Amino acid sequence: MTQDIATPTETTAPPGNLWSRMKADPQYAPEHLALEAVRRLGPEARRWAEQKRAERPDLGPDELAALAARHFTTLARVSGAVSGAAGLPGAVLDVGVLAWTQARMVLHIAAAFGADPTAQERATELLVLQRVHKFGETARIALGVAAGRERASRLFTGASGRPLTRVMMTMGVRLAQMAGIRAARKVFAKMIPGAGMILGTWVNSAATKDLARRAAIHYRND
Repeated sequence: MTQDIATPTETTAPPGNLWSRMKADPQYAPEHLALEAVRRLGPEARRWAEQKRAERPDLGPDELAALAARHFTTLARVSGAVSGAAGLPGAVLDVGVLAWTQARMVLHIAAAFGADPTAQERATELLVLQRVHKFGETARIALGVAAGRERASRLFTGASGRPLTRVMMTMGVRLAQMAGIRAARKVFAKMIPGAGMILGTWVNSAATKDLARRAAIHYRND
């Protein structure tokens, strides 16, 4: 599948400036991720869909969406096993990479069905499809808050580890919700030696497959 979708290094994980914004504003981490995904990954998804249609005019929207779903489910499965970071930072890193991979997949599926993956409305749809918000209106309000905070964000620092730990816990739980991982014990199972690799691989794959199904239904019927 690596020949079906370009995988430039800069888009395989959330960029550093996004991590900084999420760390500074952890309660709105999913909103910051959705905004950045549309900005950074939307053009890639649009180019991919255009290229695939030119190369394979016989493929319909459902076939293109299936290509994207298989590719990014594979990436999600691998991301649950190979990050190598331990403890709470490793757990937060894992769910952040997973949420980013899933957002990338949704944008490719949107492009497969003819929706513009660079349109601002895709950020709203990401948050609804990833079940951060139930309704588009509340998602749009939260996105507006997050966008306004981008300029005023600040990083949590200090000699004590307590503030940073709270930030990491909040960010981890919010990103886990976005990535489809509901139980906190699953999110932080990686902190138990030997448990994270097996559980992470299975949970990432199942959550991503479920999201791909919902995204295809949404954009097929949109």
